[in-house]
Amino acid sequence: MLVLITYDVSVVDPGGQKRLRHVAKACEDFGQRVQNSVFECLVDPAQLVMLKNKLLNIMEPEKDSLRIYYLGKNWKRRVEHYGVKPVYTQEEPLIL
Repeated sequence: MLVLITYDVSVVDPGGQKRLRHVAKACEDFGQRVQNSVFECLVDPAQLVMLKNKLLNIMEPEKDSLRIYYLGKNWKRRVEHYGVKPVYTQEEPLIL
């Protein structure tokens, strides 16, 4: 299933920059960045539980915000992209 992860981490306090980096790194482990604080993650239910737990352990709910949008298995009909940022389909093989 495809989930869209968005977050807003407060960086006004001393630990904010560190939390921001850790949230981004956790999301990078499961998906691709599509905008600054937005990730598309193609995950199975177990991976989603792991990602969600990891993010909730990093963020501070009194200061930060996390949103998860469940696009499901038929996500290809629900996502349109326009503009210059290159996009790859996570289901296809990635050749380096």
